[in-house]
Amino acid sequence: MSFGCPGKTSWPELVGSNEEEATLVIKDENSSVEVVVILDPIPVLGDFICNRVIVPVNEERIVVRTPTVG
Repeated sequence: MSFGCPGKTSWPELVGSNEEEATLVIKDENSSVEVVVILDPIPVLGDFICNRVIVPVNEERIVVRTPTVG
């Protein structure tokens, strides 16, 4: 769901990759976003921001769910 945000808004193909690789791919595919890596389970964030991508990782810094704009 993009909510009218410009550019690519989700990266399901990054599930299973490491945090650094995911960050590079996201920034390459949508340079208008800030990548925010959060240890999963992610807390409920009260706001939706088009230029923020949440990347949920586990303790080994592996992406465990689809990174999405929000």
